[in-house]
Amino acid sequence: MEILSAIIQLLGGLAMFLYGIEVMGDGLKNSSGAALKRILEKVTGNMIMGVLTGALVTAVIQSSTATIVLTVALIGAGVLNLRQAVSIVMGANIGTTVTAQIIRLGSIESDGSWLLWLFDTDTLAPVALVIGIILVMFVKSKSSKTIGDIFIGFGVLFIGLSLMTDGVKPLIGTDAFVSFLGVLSNPFIGIAFGLILTVIVQSSSATVGMLQTVAAIPGSGVTFSMAYPIIMGINLGTCVTTAMVCSIGSGKDAKRTGIVHIAFNTIGTIVFMVVMMLMERASVFGAEFWVAAVDDGGIANFQTIFNLLTAVLLLPFTNQLVALSKAIVKDEPEKAPRHPELWVLDERLYISPAMALGETTKAVAAMGAIARDNLVRGCQQLMNYNPALDEEINEEEACLDRFTDKTDMFLIGLSKVIESEGEDRQLDMLMQSVPNFERIGDYATNLVELGQQLKADSSLFSEKALDELQLICKAVNEIMDITVEAFAEDNNEKAKRIEPLEEVIDDMVRILRDRHTKRLKTGSCSVGSGLVFMEALTHLERASDQCSSIAVLMLARQDEAILQNHYDYLRQVHSGNDASYRRELEMRRAQYITALKNI
Repeated sequence: MEILSAIIQLLGGLAMFLYGIEVMGDGLKNSSGAALKRILEKVTGNMIMGVLTGALVTAVIQSSTATIVLTVALIGAGVLNLRQAVSIVMGANIGTTVTAQIIRLGSIESDGSWLLWLFDTDTLAPVALVIGIILVMFVKSKSSKTIGDIFIGFGVLFIGLSLMTDGVKPLIGTDAFVSFLGVLSNPFIGIAFGLILTVIVQSSSATVGMLQTVAAIPGSGVTFSMAYPIIMGINLGTCVTTAMVCSIGSGKDAKRTGIVHIAFNTIGTIVFMVVMMLMERASVFGAEFWVAAVDDGGIANFQTIFNLLTAVLLLPFTNQLVALSKAIVKDEPEKAPRHPELWVLDERLYISPAMALGETTKAVAAMGAIARDNLVRGCQQLMNYNPALDEEINEEEACLDRFTDKTDMFLIGLSKVIESEGEDRQLDMLMQSVPNFERIGDYATNLVELGQQLKADSSLFSEKALDELQLICKAVNEIMDITVEAFAEDNNEKAKRIEPLEEVIDDMVRILRDRHTKRLKTGSCSVGSGLVFMEALTHLERASDQCSSIAVLMLARQDEAILQNHYDYLRQVHSGNDASYRRELEMRRAQYITALKNI
């Protein structure tokens, strides 16, 4: 019964330990997601910087697999190339050792020192939990919840370790435990054990933590010669998870990244196993060193040294690793997708919401540029129909529709993992902007249909009507240019320039409708072309309205008043109390209304 109770306590401690790592890692990712995105995107061809970046990111998010997932997603987005990814993978192996160094805090003895007592986990874990609960339950803001999660995860992690230790203690010295350690004294069985356990637990940090927990107990019987093969097996175990992540629904370079990770860890393990076995046989550091008990600090130090030296050893062979991966995953001729910049959204990015939002924003800006270009073509088809352009316009519209559907699903999934208020507002802006850009694409096809109708009826616009259409199309194209630039640059100042131009376009539409009505009455314009002209004005006006909506959505992210009531904001700016708005409005009136009066 005592053994069964110990096993249950061990498993419960393991569960709490794994949960603590996850909660702490999620909190760290959410609090530093934007910074991680900037760091990863700035990785250059400098391999040493790539290694340092991989180590830093992994140390922050507490998961080498998560770092590699992000790297794979950035490869798919075209932000990183394979060579850059290789250096990040090497660094990720180093960064994952930070967890083991944190875990060794559990063995600190205060010895009467106030400072050491504070860092003793028996003190630190409860304090961390209290701070975390206060931040989550009483402060109740999204930023405080994120920081609170870090503290709670830290506290739960060490309480889980304590339970694991209490669960293992009754097993120490039992016949079954001694026999098990005897089996693990075979280095190859040790490697296999570490590999299999890591695949089951899905966390190298947790597996090393379990080994440290056992080793920290006096009289456990864990020696250095027994521990180092297990650590090497643990490193190999992470490759299995990475290989699965990199192989499912990924491009060739993503699969090659998984191959490089496997090759890197396998080569490192083989080389160091040979070296360590030779050193052990030659009794380097003395025979007692290899058979002496190892503690949790020794395990943490060996894991760090092993991964660091493996990176140093294999860094000069980066090109060879890349070549190996390309030999295994060969290039095949394939048709490039239309607008590849749209197809970068990968659910793997959910692991870093800030990065997912950044890549989505870039993709939606690219969508806006496509919608803008199609609207230009639509205006051309309206005024001078060319059947040869129809196929291209329809293909672009189909591309926009597919992207809209994919992005809607992606953002719905992303909404479930977002924590911070700023990210939440950015998500809302994106979810509402996508259909706005999609509708602009629809208006382009509407203009094409009107051009087809004119052609079928053999109707023509008068010269004056053509001049008027060219001018209003120019205004709408300009408001589209400003909208796409403001969105791509995340520039609120440019976004503020959209509404004055939209107001001028509304005035132009009213003037043109009045003029065309008079032409229809006098018979200077045919009924067929007159109705097409009026409908075209409606589509152009609605396109500028979508631009206005996107601008308001952008501005609302930082302005609570706009967020609460868009219509009040628009009424206020239209009232003319804003000096910068008035200046922009007068400039646009001089540019377009004056020109319109001269037609």
